[in-house]
Parts: sequence; C-alpha cells; structure tokens
Amino acid sequence: MLREGALNNKTIVITGGGTGLGRSMGEALLQLGANLVITSRKLEVLKKTAAEMEAAFGGQVLPVACDVRHYHEVEAVIEAAEAKFGQVDGLVNNAAGNFISPTERLSHRAFNVIIDIVLKGSVNCTLAFGKHWIDKGQRNKTVTNIVTTYAWTGSAYVVPSACAKAGVLAMTRSLAVEWAKYGIRQNAIAPGPFPTKGAWDRLLPGELKKKFDLAKKVPLNRMGENHELADLLSYLVSDYSGYLNGEVITIDGGEWLKGAGQFNMLEMLPTEMWDAIEQMVRSVKGS
Repeated sequence: MLREGALNNKTIVITGGGTGLGRSMGEALLQLGANLVITSRKLEVLKKTAAEMEAAFGGQVLPVACDVRHYHEVEAVIEAAEAKFGQVDGLVNNAAGNFISPTERLSHRAFNVIIDIVLKGSVNCTLAFGKHWIDKGQRNKTVTNIVTTYAWTGSAYVVPSACAKAGVLAMTRSLAVEWAKYGIRQNAIAPGPFPTKGAWDRLLPGELKKKFDLAKKVPLNRMGENHELADLLSYLVSDYSGYLNGEVITIDGGEWLKGAGQFNMLEMLPTEMWDAIEQMVRSVKGS
C-alpha cells in the first residue's frame, strides 16, 4: 500500500504485539522500515516473535514485557524504547481480552478483567506516552486504538468488551481534539471478523465456529485477511495520513451495516449449550 521505506526512522510500539493481529501489523510496519517495539505479559513469546520477525524481514524489533494494567510498567516500555531507538513516534493500543457469556453469568471479577485490560490498559498507555511527548515537546506523534464496530452498536454476550471498547473510542475522539495542539493525532480502527487462533478459540470454542459462520454475516461473504488490517494501520501511523484525526475507520466488509451486534446471533443457544461453552472457554484459557 505504501512505498518502500515509508516508515524509515519511525519507532512504533504495539501492545499485544507478540501474536495474532498484533504480530501481523508489526510485520507490515517492519517491512516499511519502522523500528518496532512489541509488548505483552509473556516475554518468552515476545523474544521468539522478535527473532522470527527480524530473520524474516530484517530491521529491529525490541521485545518488552508489560502488563498494560500497571502504569509503571508502561512507563518502563517508554524508557526501554528510547534507550534503544532514541524516541517513540507511534503507539498502537492493541492489547485486549474477550470471551462470550450471558452477562448474568459473569462475576464482577470477570467483568473487571476485560475492563482493566482493554479500557484501563489503553488509558494507561495513552496517558503515559502522551504526557511524555508533551513534556518533551515532541510532535508528529500518533496513537491508534484497535476498537470494534460494537463499540457504537453494542453487542449481546460480549458486554464487558463492548463497554470497554466504547470507552476507548470515546477517549480517541476526545483526545483528538484536546491533544491536536501538541501534534498528537488520535485515530481508531474497528475491525470486523479477522480470525486468529487464540482469540477465536475463546470467542467461539469447539464446534461453534462451524455453527456460527461469521462470514455469512459479511456482505463480501468472507472473513478479513490480516494483511488488509495491517495495510490500514500502516497508513494511519504514516505521514500520509497527516490530516486524519479523531476518526474511526471500519474494516469489516460491511458487516455492521448488515446487522448490528457481532454476537447477537448467540441468542438461539439453549442454556445447556452455554454450560458446555463455559467449560470449553475455561479449558482454552487454562491452556
């Protein structure tokens, strides 16, 4: 999508960058010349990913363990990134968590787990990086938040995620106005179904992936491909999008226009199937 070297001399931090969509986005940025910092809670996974990415695409990838729920760990990422690359030019808030469940089955602790990772984690990272850039007088910076279409439509059976993502979207639009004067642009991407093994095994465990084929809800009649999301992110963190601020760009093949609430179709599941799903989700989470 962008010409070779379009991201030369830029350093981008991707939370949740060791696996799945975070890794795919990082690979695209690396190929365009960016320095990359990837974070998650599992340092060994990050180190393995970093080595594989450098071997495949060249460039430099810095793995840094970070639990985005803890502000001081986010600050440590900034220190490590600057020690390695001099400065940071962009933040991608990608770290997330989600699972399907009737809301009446959720404990307040289960609700808080998702809120803490998705909303509090994005707030922690945005505040830490934003304050640092403002204090240093550094301009031409970007924050890109990965949200979802049900951030504005809502969706049954993923209420914690819907609440958290809605908060992230509100933060995106609010800070786009407030921090533009500091040269910090804020935008968001709302992906539709982009299946990755870890996340989708938790969302639609067992036979549910076959029973509820999300591609059938998409007018283009297919799932998204990782490189399509990565191309969009590459544009948003580049200087080519310099006049884009406060926007949420949907990339879902028209899914949300066809029917709001990505998981609303689960209404048809009987209670006994929810019991089985809960056991399957717990087994995946423990693996």
